[in-house]
Amino acid sequence: MPAPIVAALAANGVTTPFPIQAATLPDALAGRDVLGRGRTGSGKTYAFSVPLLARLIARPAPRRQGRPRALILAPTRELAAQIEASIAPLAAAVSLRTLTVFGGVSASRQIAGLRAGVDVLVACPGRLLDLVDGGHVNLDAVEITVLDEADHMADLGFLPAVRRLLDQTPRRAQRLLFSATLDAGVDVLVRRYLTDPVTHSVDVVAAPVAVPHHMLHIGQRDMLTVLVDLAAAPGRTLVFARTKRRAKTLTRQLVQAGVSAIELHGNLGQNARSRNLTAFAAGTASTLVATDIAARGIHVDDVALVIHADPPAEYKAYLHRSGRTARAGATGMVVTLMTDDQVDDVRHLARKAGITATTTRLRPGDPFLHQLVPGPRTLVAPPAEAAAEPARAAGRTRSRSSAAAAAGPRRKARSRATGSASEAPPAAQKPSGAAAFSAGSRVGATRRGGRSR
Repeated sequence: MPAPIVAALAANGVTTPFPIQAATLPDALAGRDVLGRGRTGSGKTYAFSVPLLARLIARPAPRRQGRPRALILAPTRELAAQIEASIAPLAAAVSLRTLTVFGGVSASRQIAGLRAGVDVLVACPGRLLDLVDGGHVNLDAVEITVLDEADHMADLGFLPAVRRLLDQTPRRAQRLLFSATLDAGVDVLVRRYLTDPVTHSVDVVAAPVAVPHHMLHIGQRDMLTVLVDLAAAPGRTLVFARTKRRAKTLTRQLVQAGVSAIELHGNLGQNARSRNLTAFAAGTASTLVATDIAARGIHVDDVALVIHADPPAEYKAYLHRSGRTARAGATGMVVTLMTDDQVDDVRHLARKAGITATTTRLRPGDPFLHQLVPGPRTLVAPPAEAAAEPARAAGRTRSRSSAAAAAGPRRKARSRATGSASEAPPAAQKPSGAAAFSAGSRVGATRRGGRSR
């Protein structure tokens, strides 16, 4: 390995390769096409970025406007940004320039960066296609192409865009493809774009995340209370929701309950996504509620607990979500919350994923929750707006009740005049949704469509 890269790695505390790195580095450095299979968190980023940089500096070439020498494709903005964050210090150590391009932000700075010349381009397929079609970048000088999380790009329907981009890179260029699974979509890419690839399988996705897995069988009405109890425990917690709307709702409910929670999903602008992810990584927010975009899109150290508030639809998503904890040899735990109607689906999911989980039926306040995730529960006063919401909701309810009481005699008179056989009673006031749990804290009411629930 080039000494400057070794020194830059050592400065970042990296002195010994992980298994996926030790397996793939010799072939990648030799210029072979490589198919690396390893589960999330196994160290794939350095496995492809280190040989990529070493090969570029072994054959120096002038930097050209809009013509990168290496291309790394990633499925999400967060993953692209974090790949560049890992590779940029190594590239700087050998005087190479990196650039990241993805959607959700203005393209002007990205276009300016391409014009200035770039050696390594990290990109999401959609934005890169736009830049190629606009004449701002040409891929004919690419010497090495990397596809990271290839199975995810196939799952998300990126395949046509990825094929268009790869078709524009030189056929004889080296290609490194890293994937957790080798399904039909990935196999299409391997057969079409890799030449006599060397395959290395280390910590493949079929091997479950090596942490305790717990399935908590709870009532639907107890879901939020149990979630608050777990999220209020010490350490970083990552909560997964199935939809963007559900992630937003859960975040609001957790905040109102006193949990320091933020959200990450596709409805947020890129600046908000970056800001929230930074807050979670820095520890200023202890809980991140995310959709599956985060299963592949974030790499945050020391996530102590992953909670599947909504079990995923398929086992690969379960494994990739769960892979957010116990990264790089650290410890962690995975908890799935399931209601009566989800039990069969979750058990099937566990079998497909190869997970041996402990199933426990419980209710809020069960001592097992503290055995599962020990430590004091920390709740903070919610922001003023969130704290005021239950009071506003109660005020609206009282106003509606008063109006209904005033209208009662008029409705009764009209009913007698028309000969109606029945009289509708005033609507009963619905509970605010507040729920007590073992620590004596309360979950406040939430809003949807301007009404309290």
